[in-house]
Parts: sequence; structure tokens; C-alpha cells
Amino acid sequence: MVFVSRVYLVRHGRAAAGWDTDPDPGLDETGRSQARATADELARLSPMALFSSPLRRCRETASFLIDAWGRDHTEMTIVDDVREIPSPPGIPMGERVEWLRAAMAGCWADLGSPYTDFRDGVVRYVASRSTDSVIFSHFIAINAVIGSCIGDDRLVIDSLDNASVTVVDIGPAGELRLVERGRQADTLIR
Repeated sequence: MVFVSRVYLVRHGRAAAGWDTDPDPGLDETGRSQARATADELARLSPMALFSSPLRRCRETASFLIDAWGRDHTEMTIVDDVREIPSPPGIPMGERVEWLRAAMAGCWADLGSPYTDFRDGVVRYVASRSTDSVIFSHFIAINAVIGSCIGDDRLVIDSLDNASVTVVDIGPAGELRLVERGRQADTLIR
């Protein structure tokens, strides 16, 4: 099969706060260091289209590659479809981590809609890229793409490290092929 584009899915660097304390944290110093190292690695590629989740930790991770390529920050497109998995409506902030840990132990089908809709939206967006692209996203969203590539319905297939890069190829009809899995690490959900 001939593939028309390659997509680099970058998980954001380590966040400055946990999922149960801040709905939109930026990066901490470790996260900035991780983002810088990933930008150095990706900067070797020819500049390409840039997309990011609207969440701050992704936009900050992306900023290092934008700077490395000498591009204007307005050249990156913010895309809601690649954002973090939403927590259930009305769940108190302090209970989000417990909910996420339980969800991560299961499958998308166990969660039902709107979570399968979220997964399908992430996959559909990535599969729609007709030019080589870098997308800055989140642990669960990138796992949704991996799952689509290999036919696995689990929320967590790979324990993707912060600022890791997962690579997929896109076929002419939106077929996805996993090229390279991102660097693995024990993921701390906090």
C-alpha cells in the first residue's frame, strides 16, 4: 500500500500539576527539558504542518519545536479533536484521577458513548492528515490511535513517556499504519 502522509504524535512533556488539581497546567521544569529534547530530535526533519491540543501542556511542548524550526507560533493549528480524554460531567476535580485509573484498566467499549465518540474523533482527525504533520496530544488520545492501528480496544496499550513520539502513516483512504511506537515509561497518573 502507498501511504500519502506521515504523522508524528507527540505526547506533551510532564505537567506542572496533577489531573485532580489543575484542569490546564503548563509544563514543569522536567517537562520543559523533555519538550526541548524532543524538539531537538524532531528539528532534524523538514518543517511540516503543526497541530496541538488546546491544552497548555501541549502548546508549551510544541513551542520548542516551533522555535527550533524558526517558525511563527501562529503557524500552529489548535485542534480540539486531539485533546485529553474528558472526565465525566460533574465529577469533582479531586475524583478525576481515581476515575481515570479505573477507566485506563478497561476498554473503550466499557465506557460507551461519549468516550467511544471521543476515541473515534481522535482517530478520524489523525487519519484525515493528507500532509506530513506533527500533532501534540495526550497519553490516552495517542493510545486511541495506536489501538486503531492494531485493532485493540483497550484505553492503554502503550505506557507512553512524556514527550515521546509515536509515528503513523496515513493511506489514501485514511488507513492508519503504526510505524514506530513512542518511548515507554511507567506513567504516573497524578
